[in-house]
Parts: sequence; C-alpha cells; structure tokens
Amino acid sequence: MAVPKRRTSKTHKHKRASHHALTVTSLTLCPKCSAPVKPHRACGECGHYKGQQVIDGSQEK
Repeated sequence: MAVPKRRTSKTHKHKRASHHALTVTSLTLCPKCSAPVKPHRACGECGHYKGQQVIDGSQEK
C-alpha cells in the first residue's frame, strides 16, 4: 500500500487550498420592477428578460 514519503507541510496544504474559496454571486436590478435578479436570467417577480415578457405573470408558485 502506498504511503506518503514526507509529511505535507502547512504551506503546501494552504497553497493547494487557495483555489477553494467561494465567490459571491452578483445581482442586478430588473429594469421593469427593480427587483434583484441574477445576471442572464428572467426576473422572478415580473417575468421579463431582455425587455420581453418570457414568463406569464399570472402563474402562482
């Protein structure tokens, strides 16, 4: 069975883990209703995307 030859140092572990950070998702405001919306997605409040109605507003969740 394979065993590590040397102990992994703290520096080596931290350098490897430096790419594991989470990023915050940016939000934009809907131009129709000013609700916060994720980029490149239809607005959940009014159903508009790129100036067009793409989701019927009468649907209830």
